[in-house]
Amino acid sequence: MAENNTILEKLEGLVARYEEVSTLITDPNVIADQKRYVKLTKEYKELDDLMQARKEYIQLLANLNEAKEILAHESDPEMKEMAREEMDNSQNRLPELEEEIKLLLIPADPEDDRNAVLEIRGGTGGDEAAIFAGDLFRMYSKYCETKGWKLEISSANEGAAGGFKEIVCSVTGEKVYGTLKYESGVHRVQRVPATETQGRVHTSAASVAVLPEAEPFDVEINEGEIKWDTFRSGGAGGQNVNKVESGVRLRYNWKNPNTGIVEEILIECTETRDQPKNKERALSRLRTFIYDKEHQKYVDDIASRRKTMVSTGDRSAKIRTYNYPQGRITDHRINYTIYNLASFMDGNIQDCIDHLIVAENAERLKESEL
Repeated sequence: MAENNTILEKLEGLVARYEEVSTLITDPNVIADQKRYVKLTKEYKELDDLMQARKEYIQLLANLNEAKEILAHESDPEMKEMAREEMDNSQNRLPELEEEIKLLLIPADPEDDRNAVLEIRGGTGGDEAAIFAGDLFRMYSKYCETKGWKLEISSANEGAAGGFKEIVCSVTGEKVYGTLKYESGVHRVQRVPATETQGRVHTSAASVAVLPEAEPFDVEINEGEIKWDTFRSGGAGGQNVNKVESGVRLRYNWKNPNTGIVEEILIECTETRDQPKNKERALSRLRTFIYDKEHQKYVDDIASRRKTMVSTGDRSAKIRTYNYPQGRITDHRINYTIYNLASFMDGNIQDCIDHLIVAENAERLKESEL
């Protein structure tokens, strides 16, 4: 029961925070602060899952104690039989639930919920590597379909004999990065290429990088520092024209975080004849302008990340081998081998990803103190 108490203690420690967050997300001031509101609703969802698990855990312990009481003091055979069943069910469910709770207590990777950028590049092996990169792209396209995710090609450089020297896509949906991140690494293929006349098996490689898509930048704008002017907007007809100052002009001194230089941004908006709407649109354009300016920092971050994630496409740094003559797939990180290559290449890769998730969770549990 010591472990039960440890788990319950950890859960009890979160009850106050859960109640606090539940109150905060209904506070109009918090709702008005979108950034804080989004962060708190995410925390609420995570805590809510833990609270539901806590509720079930307490119920199971109560059922177990009640069943033990009945078995110790009850003489009715039917009651005893029901108590035995209840006890068995509770004892079987408790260890499962404990594992679920342990995983819920480990902080999740905050990037798991993000969309992803998927990059596939033909590595060593010339034309055959590009053809294989095309096969991987088809595999991921089919997988995304089964998950209900949207895959859009951002850029593609086709290979001379088919496939792609390089293809970059964006994938949007639920928990895309948290699922696809396991595909990052070098994928090696062993097969007889279509261009091979002697029937020899060749080894080629393609590298896959899965990057968390940047969310719109948390553009920090101090709205109190914006200088607003209004003016009469010109334009086609209507009694309102040139009588009401519906056009807006904003000036904002913005410090470039990359260079430290302060520059004045000037934006005018006369899109509508409604001044508040024009103000809203000018503010939106200001955010977009700053977003574009800061984009360089984001590109650099992604570039440094890519260097660590995508190796040279060399055969040695492999995560998975696709052996066509044997119809075999082997994932070298977890020694996972299956013999249904055709189905796998048709996008049925979930089982392999599930095994990788289980292996990672086991590692995370080892690292956590629980």
